[in-house]
Amino acid sequence: MIFAAKSSAATEPGTNSVFRLGGDVPVSRLGFGAMRITGEGIWGWPADRGNALKVLRRAVELGVDLIDTADAYGPETSELLIAEALHPYPKDLVIATKGGLTRPGPGQWVPNGRPEYLTQCVEKSLKRLQLERIDLYQLHRIDPKVPMEESLGALKKMQEAGKIRHVGLSEVSPEEIDRARKVLPIVSVQNQYNIGNRRWEKTLTYCEKEGLGFMPWSPIGGNRGLKDNALEAAARDYHASVVQLALAWLLHRSPVMLPIPGTSSVTHLEENMAAAKLKLTAEDWKRVDAIAS
Repeated sequence: MIFAAKSSAATEPGTNSVFRLGGDVPVSRLGFGAMRITGEGIWGWPADRGNALKVLRRAVELGVDLIDTADAYGPETSELLIAEALHPYPKDLVIATKGGLTRPGPGQWVPNGRPEYLTQCVEKSLKRLQLERIDLYQLHRIDPKVPMEESLGALKKMQEAGKIRHVGLSEVSPEEIDRARKVLPIVSVQNQYNIGNRRWEKTLTYCEKEGLGFMPWSPIGGNRGLKDNALEAAARDYHASVVQLALAWLLHRSPVMLPIPGTSSVTHLEENMAAAKLKLTAEDWKRVDAIAS
């Protein structure tokens, strides 16, 4: 767990502050990603279903009010587990889900952005999650075979019907966000990003300028994790794990950053959530940035 950093100078805030999605949906900036509560290969039911339910309930106990999922996780099982564990939902809990990726088999992800398919995806997610309206619905991927305007047009119709509150995108460039915003308002972007992988830096800058939430997937490096001896040494200096340092760095990096680390372990969940309490000085963060760069 986290202890105070060794530096004693004035600190910059590392607390889990609030971001307003679309200006009207407040969420604590450190959320939970519900991909890994499914079976191996993000396929089927978890080996220990009871444990998956415990992880979800513990996340809410620890203050999580943003849970990110997708119809492709399982497929379907992540959404079903969320409803089983948490419905009826706490008043302020925001469940963000996604559609537009199909799962022919374990480890396989194939885009489908046809309007009729996305309409069906929204309806089915509403049913599985036992919701009347989804606060944040994200296009999981832009389908290269379908014009973006057609895919988003279907989501706009669902929004107008009151079944979606806000719409987000995933794995997109600033140019693609601009194009999407000509169809309907976009409030968030979910791109791969972490302290060791900043490929989407221009998209993050765009989100900061436009006030869009940036939800980094793979925030602690995915399956391989963050393998860096210097980072591990720095984490020890601050009495934290490298995972906690990586998550705290994301929260420090930008006020629009909404990390959604996922896990199937209550212990790891508690470790992740403690990252919001890590406080470092401006000089400390310069050191961490230099190491990571």
